[in-house]
Amino acid sequence: MSAVAKKRLSTDEYLAIENAAAFKSEFYDGEMFAMAGASPTHNFIKDNLIRGLGNRLQSGRCRTASSDQRIRIERTGLFTYPDIVVVCGKPEISMRDPLAILNPSVLIEILSPSTEKYDRGTKLKQYRQIPGLKEYILVAQDEAHAERYFVQADGTWSLMDVVGLSANLELAALGISVPLAEIYRDIEFPVPEETP
Repeated sequence: MSAVAKKRLSTDEYLAIENAAAFKSEFYDGEMFAMAGASPTHNFIKDNLIRGLGNRLQSGRCRTASSDQRIRIERTGLFTYPDIVVVCGKPEISMRDPLAILNPSVLIEILSPSTEKYDRGTKLKQYRQIPGLKEYILVAQDEAHAERYFVQADGTWSLMDVVGLSANLELAALGISVPLAEIYRDIEFPVPEETP
């Protein structure tokens, strides 16, 4: 008995399929990965955060885009759709894919049970390959908690936890902060089960 090898797609094949598709898919190493829909809580948190960022950035040189904006990581070949993209200055558009931006300054993912491991692991490694990326933020859905990964002057990355509704998410690359109370406005967290 022989195993059937899965056909790998070229970048051009992926782009042809993706640009005609009714749903979004990420692409890496010859494979397409369909993106699942998000929960209402995920979307409310994302919208609160986009609003908060947009209000604070409106008079500067940075702007936000939501999960419809494709990003290409040239060093690794990953095509992906982060939940929130912040670009400062003129967007660099991929010559190979005119719908993809190459130069995000900040990327934000709202954690979901199905993507949390990927967002913390493989995706973090991939995103760190983007020249000029300054910060990567992970935002929890089940508690007031954000993880801020940021690049140091020597090129190493550090992690800062931001916890509690009284805390502020400082985005040094953008020169702004957003209160977690604003990010989680009208969000009801699950009540922890009591243990006997």
